[in-house]
Amino acid sequence: QVQLVESGGGLVQAGDSLRLSCAASGRSFGSYAMGWFRQAPGKEREFVIAITWNGERTFVSDLVKDRFTIARDNAKNTVYLQMNSLKPEDTAVYYCAASRSTRLFSRSNYDSWGQGTQVTVSA
Repeated sequence: QVQLVESGGGLVQAGDSLRLSCAASGRSFGSYAMGWFRQAPGKEREFVIAITWNGERTFVSDLVKDRFTIARDNAKNTVYLQMNSLKPEDTAVYYCAASRSTRLFSRSNYDSWGQGTQVTVSA
């Protein structure tokens, strides 16, 4: 397994951009697909976006399509979530996660999770 630490969260206004980072420890980072999930108060943790181990494919929730992108740098053991045109409904704790599965939409297919970083978008 890998250990994951998210950073970059904060308070922004609607329409702003924010980039989250997720740093992984361990030499096997490059063998994992990586995903971002989010959880708002009183709601289930939901899939946001994911990227395959080699960065060749990405999977994006319709909720954030055309606004969020994901990228990874295997040399730096880091995955990034670029969030543009943020909306108040994007407010949540954002978690990165690592998976050896090809089924990246389901949180049950992820092996390791970070502690989360809070993103708050004011109207």
